[in-house]
Amino acid sequence: MKIRLAFALSHNNVFEEKHFGEADKYLIYELNSNGMILLSEEINPFKTFEGSQIHGSAKKGEAVISFLKGLGVSILVSRRFGQNIRMVNRHFIPVIINKEEPGQVSKILMKHIKWLQDELENEPPEYGIFTLNNGILKSRVKTK
Repeated sequence: MKIRLAFALSHNNVFEEKHFGEADKYLIYELNSNGMILLSEEINPFKTFEGSQIHGSAKKGEAVISFLKGLGVSILVSRRFGQNIRMVNRHFIPVIINKEEPGQVSKILMKHIKWLQDELENEPPEYGIFTLNNGILKSRVKTK
């Protein structure tokens, strides 16, 4: 199973307290056959997306989902997710982290990659939210 992850970063290449859709750029990582998470590409098509300044808009959320699905991404990694989390977790595993450096996050993800692989293989109608500190916690999105 090919696993691609999108890290939501600032221009300074750190995770900030922004929602996933508000990131300055996305770094796309891929889990290789040796079990390493390696950088594949850097992208940010959403700064020019019409309506990109509308915080939490469904239109923007759908555009981000469509674009990242087209890239084969299955896991989103950010310090925060906004109200579109209820759309996002139908297509991706959202992972909330508390670290700023992508290298630190990659190491923690590698320790717990089996949890994420199991979630992808089970293909639930809505993926759980994974919170990574030094360990991992799986929870569900609360619906209104």
